[in-house]
Amino acid sequence: IRIPSHPIARAIIREAGVPVAAPSANLSGKPSCTTAQHCVQDLWGRVDAIVDAGECDVGVESTVLSLAEEVPTLLRPGAVTPEQLRPVLGELRIHRAVTEKLEPGVRATSPGMKYKHYAPKAKVTLLEGSSEQYVRWVNAHQEEGAFALCFDGDLPQVLLPAVSLGPDDLSQAHRLFAALRRLDELGARVVYAHCPSREGVGLAVYNRLIRAAAYDERVLSEEETPTEPSEKGRN
Repeated sequence: IRIPSHPIARAIIREAGVPVAAPSANLSGKPSCTTAQHCVQDLWGRVDAIVDAGECDVGVESTVLSLAEEVPTLLRPGAVTPEQLRPVLGELRIHRAVTEKLEPGVRATSPGMKYKHYAPKAKVTLLEGSSEQYVRWVNAHQEEGAFALCFDGDLPQVLLPAVSLGPDDLSQAHRLFAALRRLDELGARVVYAHCPSREGVGLAVYNRLIRAAAYDERVLSEEETPTEPSEKGRN
């Protein structure tokens, strides 16, 4: 059950006079729509109308919580974080599929739990490490069609063509899907994404990115981090 906060969404439901059953406004497996223009790109000709009420406030989809078992279970993280839920619920279990691949034969009980989801056309690799480790690694991998999906703090040192998610977890959640779509527009073939925090709203950003990367994640260490090339390649 979803109860939207947006006044236009609430007005549409009120005018309908009945409960509204509807899927998310994006093509399955692709980056979600956070603006009406994204909906036009994905859905024009497939739906009767598109209502433009401005871009989404949060960016990532809603938190999904199951109360079907004795211990409440987080199925999909969103802007309502585990840190906010625990004081209210007392106990909260985070489903393994939030951060790990759904086991074979296990039915997805929530949207966004599929093996690969939210993905751009490019091959995405998630890199976990400090800003210095991330920058060194991506600067040593300047192959044709490679892009960095990074944070504001990384941007001045990154030599690859880059798209930034912003300075903090709220900005990253807000910009994530628009950034993935922008990478498609720029013709990215390979994307090296800086792994976000798993705390607060950062858990929701990580949840979407690990699926966009089809669970291709690499933990960087000082020992394996290569040296930067001397010639700049960033646009």
